[in-house]
Amino acid sequence: MKVTDYFEKAHGETLISFEILPPLKGGSMQAIFDILDPLMEFKPPFIDVTYHREEFIYQVKDSGYYEKVAIRKRPGTVGICAALMHRYGIDAVPHLICGGFTKEDTENALIDLNFLNINNVLAIRGDARKFDGKFIPEEGGHHYALDLVKQIQNMNEGKYLDPNITDGLQTDFCIGIAGYPEKHFEAPNYSEDLSYVKAKVDAGADFVVTQMFFENAHFFKYQELCDKAGIKVPIVPGLKPVTRAYQVNSIPRIFHVNFPEDLMKELKKANTSKAVKEVGIEWCIHQSKELKAAGVPCLHYYTMGDSKTIRRICKEVF
Repeated sequence: MKVTDYFEKAHGETLISFEILPPLKGGSMQAIFDILDPLMEFKPPFIDVTYHREEFIYQVKDSGYYEKVAIRKRPGTVGICAALMHRYGIDAVPHLICGGFTKEDTENALIDLNFLNINNVLAIRGDARKFDGKFIPEEGGHHYALDLVKQIQNMNEGKYLDPNITDGLQTDFCIGIAGYPEKHFEAPNYSEDLSYVKAKVDAGADFVVTQMFFENAHFFKYQELCDKAGIKVPIVPGLKPVTRAYQVNSIPRIFHVNFPEDLMKELKKANTSKAVKEVGIEWCIHQSKELKAAGVPCLHYYTMGDSKTIRRICKEVF
């Protein structure tokens, strides 16, 4: 079933969903099941599975020179989605990214997903590689998520890359995109950022899932501005609790989000690792309850492999 169909069937009730990372290469599916098994009591209608493009490392050769070698640390997104649907009987939402994919690779991935009856995708550009100063697309790939959305929508209309395919199967993908309540850090201003979202919705995107945020006022403002801009699709808030002291610096740096003053005051008072985690959990519970009371279609939790913390939050909210 499509993600948007779940929202319609809920008739205003707030649903719950989770996002997981594939295990590192060499890891097992059991690691994923261990994360999700304790969360199934909340009956999520769908689970997101992230995708990670290749990274590069430099290996020293016998000659003494360095060789640049591509590695993929977290493969298996499509296979994991199929396994989750089989084990839990729920829908999986694989992330599709521009980085590391040619247009042909994207088309082939979409064909595989369609054959597996996976009809929801989250179309995102993806981040720059670790040692790249900016996002560099694959040669023959997409530069922007907008172009990726357009390719998916073309397949929904039976249009393939090969112009000789005149009667191609029409897929039926429900397309999600990313949203940034505090503005994407590369957008020159808030208005331009919203124009990119509007362009993707006009191209066929069906719903928005936001980057994490720690002040609900940012999300409510984002909702309002999206509505004024003519963006009428469901907007799902993404949430993550602070669980470690180092995240006070790493989360704003990596994800380009702000911590509100009240949260920082409480975190500064916390003088143990346990106290920091308690502050983060209580803050996320408060955020979740307020968003649920406001009638958001779904609360989307970034698990980051910590199902115990997410389960505790959900027990308080649902």
